[in-house]
Amino acid sequence: MENKHSFASLLEIMNDLREKCPWDRKQTIHSLRQQTIEELYELTDAITGSDWKSIREELGDLLLHIVFYAKIGAEQNQFTIDDVINGICEKLISRHPHIYGDVKVENEEQVKQNWEKLKLKEGKKSVLSGVPGSLPALVKAMRLQEKAKQVGFEWDNTGQVLDKVREEMEELKEAMVTGNQDEIEEEFGDVMFSLVNYSRFLKIDAENALERTNRKFIRRFQQMEQLAEERGLSLHDMSLEQMDGLWNDIKKTEKGQL
Repeated sequence: MENKHSFASLLEIMNDLREKCPWDRKQTIHSLRQQTIEELYELTDAITGSDWKSIREELGDLLLHIVFYAKIGAEQNQFTIDDVINGICEKLISRHPHIYGDVKVENEEQVKQNWEKLKLKEGKKSVLSGVPGSLPALVKAMRLQEKAKQVGFEWDNTGQVLDKVREEMEELKEAMVTGNQDEIEEEFGDVMFSLVNYSRFLKIDAENALERTNRKFIRRFQQMEQLAEERGLSLHDMSLEQMDGLWNDIKKTEKGQL
């Protein structure tokens, strides 16, 4: 019969490992940092694939890291796991006055606006505070736009955003005429930023959408390699037109047209 463990069991195991395991005993907050990033990305991979079994497993791995940091924090007389839990509980209570206070809200947007106002009252110097500098650029763009929205810095409708995308595309074309690579890169960045904004209005997670396309490209390209091999061909010796023909065959197969 499967053993049933609790959060307290995890804390006890962490104590044992920190005391008895040479590897666990050696770890610091800095040595764990990269592994924590990897665990988080493994969780996002599982979420993108809606793989619930892996999501459960990766959440456990991430929870282990949280407990590990708290254990090191306690050893350094900085904080304990109880301090971590108490801190997030207090934050959630204070930032949800519509639940734990007398503030009235009508929708989720008002909840977000109140959240940002409360953060400023707590000492944040900018509405954009709290967006980590090390975030991947695509995710950071979405977070910056979402935060700016809370103070009304937002287009009114999707049509306006699409017009902005077209405007940025025209500016990119103009930059390409100049041949100035720095200017071209800047305008290309503006196009991407406007597309992220467009994705928000379409209620699409731009990062997740791009990752789905990445996975689709990998799947189709590998199928193209396999199909070429089955036909006694090599991609290295094929023309672009020939490879494009294989690609289109694969797309039609996926859509059930062959």
